[in-house]
Amino acid sequence: MNTFQGRFQYYSKRKFFRFGVPFLLLMVGGSFGLKQFAQLRYTFSKKGTLTVEEAEKHGLLMKKPEEVTLETEYTKVKDIDIESWENIRGPRPWEDGTTPAKAGH
Repeated sequence: MNTFQGRFQYYSKRKFFRFGVPFLLLMVGGSFGLKQFAQLRYTFSKKGTLTVEEAEKHGLLMKKPEEVTLETEYTKVKDIDIESWENIRGPRPWEDGTTPAKAGH
């Protein structure tokens, strides 16, 4: 018993056993603990795509993939008139937000 107590006192005064061993235990234990939390993310995440029928069941209106193409979206953007516009400043917090304020000097 005396030798165990002596060895314990000897090793407890060493910097590695006072700081290094707890640090290593914390790092190894923490990595195992974080592994469990990271696993929860993948366990409860839904893997898969949402079909049009499932989206309609949830109340979402989705277009079919063949209806939305790059060419159709380009023609929509091309038809928008971007040359004639008017700058309208948004209301400040102290202003009434019902009437838009016109920008000007």
